[in-house]
Amino acid sequence: MTSSADHARPQSATGPRIEAAPARRRVSAEKGELMSTFRELWTYLWPQDRADLRLRILWATLLLIVAKLVTIVVPYTFKWATDALTPGAAGSSEIPISWLIGAPVALTLAYGLMRILMALFTQMRDALFASVAMHAVRRLALETFEHMHRLSLRFHLEKKTGGLTRVLERGRAGIETIVRMTMLTAVPTVVEFVLILGVLLYEFDWRYAAVTVAMIVAYMWFTTKATQWRIGIRRSMNESDTEANTKAVDSLLNYETVKYFGAEQREKERYDRSMERFESASVKAYTSLAVLNAGQAVIFTLGLTICMVLVVMGIREGRNTVGDFVLVNAMLIQLYQPLNFMGMVYREIKQAVTDIEMMFDILDRAPEVADRPDAKPLVVKAGDVRFENVHFHYVPERPILRGVTFDVPAGKTVAIVGPSGAGKSTLSRLLFRFYEPQQGAVLVDGQNIADVTQSSLRAAVGMVPQDTVLFNDTIGYNVRYGRWDATDAQVEEATKLAQIDRFIRSLPEGYKTSVGERGLKLSGGEKQRVAIARTLLKGPPILVLDEATSALDSFTEKDIQDALERMSRGRTTLVIAHRLSTIVNADEIIVLDKGLIVERGTHAALLEQGGVYAQLWNRQREVDQARETLERRSKEEEPSLRVGLVDPART
Repeated sequence: MTSSADHARPQSATGPRIEAAPARRRVSAEKGELMSTFRELWTYLWPQDRADLRLRILWATLLLIVAKLVTIVVPYTFKWATDALTPGAAGSSEIPISWLIGAPVALTLAYGLMRILMALFTQMRDALFASVAMHAVRRLALETFEHMHRLSLRFHLEKKTGGLTRVLERGRAGIETIVRMTMLTAVPTVVEFVLILGVLLYEFDWRYAAVTVAMIVAYMWFTTKATQWRIGIRRSMNESDTEANTKAVDSLLNYETVKYFGAEQREKERYDRSMERFESASVKAYTSLAVLNAGQAVIFTLGLTICMVLVVMGIREGRNTVGDFVLVNAMLIQLYQPLNFMGMVYREIKQAVTDIEMMFDILDRAPEVADRPDAKPLVVKAGDVRFENVHFHYVPERPILRGVTFDVPAGKTVAIVGPSGAGKSTLSRLLFRFYEPQQGAVLVDGQNIADVTQSSLRAAVGMVPQDTVLFNDTIGYNVRYGRWDATDAQVEEATKLAQIDRFIRSLPEGYKTSVGERGLKLSGGEKQRVAIARTLLKGPPILVLDEATSALDSFTEKDIQDALERMSRGRTTLVIAHRLSTIVNADEIIVLDKGLIVERGTHAALLEQGGVYAQLWNRQREVDQARETLERRSKEEEPSLRVGLVDPART
């Protein structure tokens, strides 16, 4: 874009910048990318603005070390109790009978106590870290949700809402999995590995440690390879899951259309095809998981068996006791759970990273339309709007606007008319900066809207769209959406001006009545009047009316048109009109055709010219007259139809 001083100069020879993810992902489940993923997530786990959460991490780390030290003591108490109970153990023939009865009991109690302490310290650590983990989940999910709103209209038109919500849902779950697995499982397990290896070297010899290390290396190597194999299967399952969910959401949102065309069977088959692909991918995922679990069990069992054979040989040679046999068995069995967790940790983390790849791809997309670093708030003094030499296309092969220039003077009403596809609605999207022109500029009071903040621009412009979509909330919520700090009295005044207050008060729950998904519980006219009330409540200096009365009946249309005219007084108003009867009083009417202004003037002047506008007017008059004739005939025929009716009771 250009500066306000040179606003008419072409902005780009190639068109607007399209948001796109960078070539290299910040987060990826590919080989060698896990560490970079952890670095990206660390900023969310160690928040600079939350000293309390960082302190929790330090306390959790301390409890982790204490819990693992207690964990190592547990097999020792088992060994000591076993040796005390074993006849022929070293020195047992000289031990008093009272000791043989009391010591094993005490050691068994110590064993139970150590297990209780181990569980308590572990759970305390997990409870301390829960706030850290869930804060990271909340912060990243919120950041993604906020960024989705910053992305352009083009991005959302090209995406499916069901798919985006699924990405957000899976990403949120994936982040929670990564945080939980890394901090609550992976780190504690590594600490336990180190302690167990130290015990094996101290109590036995290097052979035990070597076998255990070899077993761990083989276990992790097999897990890594098998998990890499499973990533492709998991991605395929995610894609089919997203596709099935998107089709389900799309079909349910268009429930009425499905019913209109009796397409239930078609929708069922369409959904089932997606679920069939999901079923196939899921079966492959579960089969590969079974292979992974079986391989892990074989590797661990081999390592455990070799260590126990070494102890048996040591007992025969007099170097070890039965308690040592129990110690090795208990310690390695105790190692199996965290080792199995390590396999699960790697597997789950890889799968979770796969799940959040798309979330970070969305975060990495730069908005197509963004505020400049030096952008200032829009200052609206009069509200004059000017389109100056505006060229625009969605795709280069199909130009929409070709050098459009016109003014909407402050406080005046200018209507835009023309055949379908002429570029009428594109003008409103450019005024809201949903898109930016490839050439030319849009100015408000002489300020290029590319140089001001989007929030200040959109605060100054009110919109009543032709297709009104409401939030699945109450009528009061949807009206108050126009100005959230409005009082109840102001909300009611807006609904009165929009001619919907009486209808709302007739409802049992009044303003607390739910409008349903996309407002489907209301009629088209009721939804449109809610949208008008919402914009009236906002009270902007500049208005855009995209055929704001198109969904209203002829009786209500006149009342709403009067309300809109009252609302337009003193405000700059751009009317995108399809029904020409609604804009006969506009200060100027601009006729667009194929992206060019072909006519302009008042209603009377354009009729006198006998051009495009006159043709559109005459065509609409013919349609209106035909409709009026049909309505009049139907009313005239009603009495005769009633006279000709036969009472079924008399036949």
